[in-house]
Order: sequence, then structure tokens, then C-alpha cells
Amino acid sequence: MRKYRNSYVVAMLLLAAGLVLAACGGSGGSSGEGGGVESEKARDALAELEGKVLSTGPHGEEPTLGSKVQLTDEQLEQIKGMNATAAIVMHYGGNDWARAQIDGLRSQFEKMGIEVVATTDANFDPGKQVSDIETVLARKPDIIVSIPTDPVATADAYKAAVEQGVKLVFMDNVPEGLQQGEDYVSVVSADNYGNGVVSAHLMASELGGQGKVGVIYHNADFFVTQQRYEAFKKTIQSEYKDIEIVEEQGIGGPDFAGQAEEAASAMMTEYADLNGIWAVWDVPAEGVVAAARTAGRSDLVVTTIDLGQPVAIEIASGGIVKGLGAQVPFDQGVTEAKLAGYGILDKEAPPYVALPALPVTGNNVLDAWKTVYHQDPPEKVREAAQ
Repeated sequence: MRKYRNSYVVAMLLLAAGLVLAACGGSGGSSGEGGGVESEKARDALAELEGKVLSTGPHGEEPTLGSKVQLTDEQLEQIKGMNATAAIVMHYGGNDWARAQIDGLRSQFEKMGIEVVATTDANFDPGKQVSDIETVLARKPDIIVSIPTDPVATADAYKAAVEQGVKLVFMDNVPEGLQQGEDYVSVVSADNYGNGVVSAHLMASELGGQGKVGVIYHNADFFVTQQRYEAFKKTIQSEYKDIEIVEEQGIGGPDFAGQAEEAASAMMTEYADLNGIWAVWDVPAEGVVAAARTAGRSDLVVTTIDLGQPVAIEIASGGIVKGLGAQVPFDQGVTEAKLAGYGILDKEAPPYVALPALPVTGNNVLDAWKTVYHQDPPEKVREAAQ
């Protein structure tokens, strides 16, 4: 995790520099009177988050930092001798976050001599995910790493995996009725609450601490997206008294971009003086951007969570998306694979593992991409930053 921490420090220094420019009346802000004070407040708040995790686990568990999850050389050799197999059962595979998770898992599993025998994509459909799990179980994997689409509807399928002796490691969410240490090894997540806090401070900085905003949240029983939503609202309402949340709209998918575009259009129609919209992750944010362009609202401020390529291009080019809180999904995948190793070694694992939030703006988007995905930014993102 040293490489991640060093990149985080660089990102925070660049972010702080950008906020200083905004506070001094430089480019990149839409702040009104008092903007300098609010930008300084936001900069201080973001700096305070470095290396910290604000989230607790699905059952209120205290977080263990991902850097604490390690395997010795001896343990790695022991795992290699097991010839174990694994399956990756995703809730949704059609975005950069999911691909990075899978890349991180595959990279670490390869180092551990674990063969990945299946990778599935439920497209946010609990019924499809149940079917995926049943199909995967026929392959008799030793390990399943998965993110449940619905903690209730999928619970029996995961219980069937437990009965078959499969070691379960979860991303973000845990099925109802399963107990850590008995039914599953651990759950790994980004600091989703922290990312919600980050995106709120970035919104406030851009607005100069005043204005009207709309909120587009995930209308589902999904633990981590609820954390983001709650964190954004609480931070705005408790820290920035002159910012008013005037409208909230939930979207259920699977067409998250399309539904967010409709919601954002309705908000801008009802509130002609709307200053900003927060979207729960990058794909809905893409819909908000589309709606703003249709409405001719290039002045709208959008913040979100997750560093997908379209929003990275917006940020890099100085577009409508001004900043976001990023997860580090590749590193999350690596951590999940290591915890799977804990499982097949019967090594005691922490119940909830989390990795800190990463603030991203136009000042650090290229370095942040490298931190998030462990690869250079795509050409389109690099071109947008020029």
C-alpha cells in the first residue's frame, strides 16, 4: 500500500493547490461571496481525511485498513500448493470500477496460484445473480468473491455456497443472515461514507458555500450507496448552512444514466436557479451532464463518486463535473483476493476492511487515475487535460 499512500499524498497536495487558487479568485471555481473562506474550509476538511476511513461495516463493524491485510511468503507458497479455484460473481460489470476490481482480483489470484474459473455479471438483477451463483457452484470453486445485488433476495443462494464449503469474500455488501467468521471470510469496501463527505466538500468549494442543489441517489437496499447519500446530505446540512438541498430523486436502474438524465432535467425545470446536482456515482453523473448540456446549463456544478472515464474527461477538461471522491477498486480487488487466501488457510480475518477515499479534481485527475487503476490514463483523458 506504500505506492497508494504516496500517490494519495501527491493527490492531496495538488488538490490543496487548486483550492488555494480558487480561494484567491483563480480559475476552476464558481464561488460567490465568501468563496475564499469556504474553499479554505473545504481544503482543511479534505486534508483531515488523508489516510482515514469514516465508514463502518454493514453491521457497524470498525474498519481495518486494507494495508493491514497481508500474506507471508510461506503462506503464499502454501496457497500455491492447494491448486485452488475461484469465481467472481459481480452485481454489475459494465463500468470502469467493476473492471478494475476484476483486474485486481485476477492479478492477485495469479500470484497465489489460484485459477479463476468463472466471472459473471448480473446487470443489477437479483434473479440473474441467483442463477449466476447456481451456475458457478456447479463448477465447484473453492472461493467466491462477490457483491450481492440485493442482501435479501440473494441470501439463500449464498447460503447454498456456504453449505457446499465455498469460502466467501464480499465486496461492499453482505447477504442477510450470514455471519462473518462462520459463513464468510470478510467484506471489503472503499470508504463510501468518506467519499460522500469528499464530494460534499468539493461541491461546497465550487459553490462558495452557498446555493441550491439537487441530489440523485440510488433507490435500493444497497448499503454502500446509502452511505454515500447519507454522508453527502449530512455534510452539506451540518457544515454549509447557506447551501440548500431543494430536491432529492431516487433511481433504481438498470438504465442509471437515462434515469438520472430525466431526474436532472426535471430538477432544472422546477428550479431555474439550481446551482448544483450531486449524483451517487459516475454513471448517473453522466446522465446529469447530458441533461445540463441539453438545458444549456454549462454553469451547473456536478460532483459524484467513482472515477470512470467519461467523468474523468469532464473533470480534466474543466467541464460540468468539478470533482469526485474516488475508490481504489484495483487495490480493493487485491485485498479481496488476499482475504480469500485467509479463508482457505483458515486464518482469522478482520470482519470489515476498507480503503480511504481519494479526492479528485482537475488538478490531480491524471495522477488519481494511475492510483485508482494502476495504469496510465486513457488517451482521451490525457488530451482533455491539455
